[in-house]
Amino acid sequence: MKILVVNVGSSSHKLSLFDLKGEELADPLWKGSLDWGRGQKSRFFSIQRQKEEKITRSLEAKDLQEGLRCLIKSLWSGPTQVIEGLSEIERIGHRVVHGGALFQQPVRVNAEVKAHIRQLIPLAPLHNPANLEGIELMEKFFPEAVQIAVFDTAFHTSMPDVVKTYPLPYSWKEKGVQRYGFHGISHQYCAERIASFLGREASSLKIINCHLGNGASLCAISKGKSQDTTMGLTPLEGLMMGSRCGSIDPGILLYAMREQGMSPQELDHILNFESGLKGITGSSDMREILAKNSERAQLALQMYIYRLKAFIGAYMASLGGIDVLSFTGGVGENAAYIRSGACRGLSCFGIQIDEQKNLNCQPDQDISAEGASIRTLVIHTQEEWKIAQACRLL
Repeated sequence: MKILVVNVGSSSHKLSLFDLKGEELADPLWKGSLDWGRGQKSRFFSIQRQKEEKITRSLEAKDLQEGLRCLIKSLWSGPTQVIEGLSEIERIGHRVVHGGALFQQPVRVNAEVKAHIRQLIPLAPLHNPANLEGIELMEKFFPEAVQIAVFDTAFHTSMPDVVKTYPLPYSWKEKGVQRYGFHGISHQYCAERIASFLGREASSLKIINCHLGNGASLCAISKGKSQDTTMGLTPLEGLMMGSRCGSIDPGILLYAMREQGMSPQELDHILNFESGLKGITGSSDMREILAKNSERAQLALQMYIYRLKAFIGAYMASLGGIDVLSFTGGVGENAAYIRSGACRGLSCFGIQIDEQKNLNCQPDQDISAEGASIRTLVIHTQEEWKIAQACRLL
């Protein structure tokens, strides 16, 4: 079964084509990405067929729809052709960030599903509008294919009420104000991959998975199910991130509104786009910050690590101990300095890494020190494959 997976961001579209015949992990036949950027000069697309060299070119298209059409046509024409025509693609899977309390499993997209995704835009203003746009564009390009939405929040519906419920008036919870959590597709994939890597049943493991990218979250996983996660009602809560603040004193917002006259719109922009690593250093790119030797860069890195360690400790306590600590995502997989800092000082709990393995690791890899009672793993998350599998099984 040929399945096209669509992962849409605010300025980028990533597409992957899979030919799935079973449950075995499979590489995509074809990968394409379209970076729309903020100006004509920053617009480009890249295409890679299986494990061949990636082709990157500037984009001349006048609008996003035309750019996507050019990218999609390369599936069945030119040097990157892998199929004979669009009719070969049976299903299209879409990553949708926020599914609220309603969507607990992948669903076939219809008008009602799109309406619910639209209603949830205030809870994920950076993501759900782009996700919805991706669905509607693919409906135009592939009118005969089955469109399927796979939700980042779905994995976390197993969290108990004591975790989901905020200490606010209970009437707010009845209106949907609760912890939902995100990065669920990645956390679920990693939990399953860890069990396979260790030759264990997922039901026998307690895991803390650290998905660290521009957005970042931890997930406490027991018996293959999410028990707690750092993101909440929105993807803004929890860890310090690239441009998001993570958890802060809510009184700061009241102060900013009352004493500085800031509007909700101004605060929304600052918390999502001008805080976190960017707020401290001026850059949200962890690679740039690691390369700097400035006082602010060091402050930001130590803040990031401190908050990461604090949540790891909290989740170890809530799970009553763990078997595995794992790192994934762009930062989690590639930033040895962050992994080292997060694990430093945790040997009293059984977490100790081999620094040489950590420095030279290639996911998927065990970087635990000899004799450590808790395994520390670096896992390459494969959300697109997980979405394709969900589409195959629906």
